[in-house]
Amino acid sequence: MVYSGKLRYLGFDHEFGTRAAPLSQDGMASLQQIHSADCLTATEPGCIGEGDALITNTPGLAVSVRTADCYPIFLADPVTRAVAAVHAGWRGTASSVVGRALERMATEFGTRPSDVWAAIGPGIGECCYEVGDEVARKFGRASAGRIDLAAENRRQLIAAGVASYRIDSIEACTFCHADRFHSYRRDGDAAGRMISYIRLLA
Repeated sequence: MVYSGKLRYLGFDHEFGTRAAPLSQDGMASLQQIHSADCLTATEPGCIGEGDALITNTPGLAVSVRTADCYPIFLADPVTRAVAAVHAGWRGTASSVVGRALERMATEFGTRPSDVWAAIGPGIGECCYEVGDEVARKFGRASAGRIDLAAENRRQLIAAGVASYRIDSIEACTFCHADRFHSYRRDGDAAGRMISYIRLLA
């Protein structure tokens, strides 16, 4: 597993997945991921429904996402004791899935973005993520080129009100590091999936 230390000190258990991590979400809340900006609230383990972000304030309940180039992102509010696990591919990022998760946390739990700590896990880096004209235009580019999804999600978090010093980023490219990470772009349908989760300690 890959760890982001700050959240642990605030009372949140969390792990970003690697090739070596267990491949089961048993006992966790999960999603049927559809590359959207849809956010659901979890109160118990199991598949909650279709979407790409899960939030909860239930102590001990892990909310989880699966990735293989897309970015797993954790949000944690130590004031209202709420968390989110976000699956951010290019479609979700273009639709500001992290912003939608923050909005849902505010509606459900009273979360203020200024209280939130965030961690952006491993995903395909700008070094390896070449996109065509159509995708590039979603990010304000005129033509095909490389996109930095981690930087874009960080920008969206800051724009939503999360302080930059409260955002950690695991700067590891899933495409580059075949020994550590699964990558759909590198391995196609043969690629596995990595499980990342966060939960409020009981």
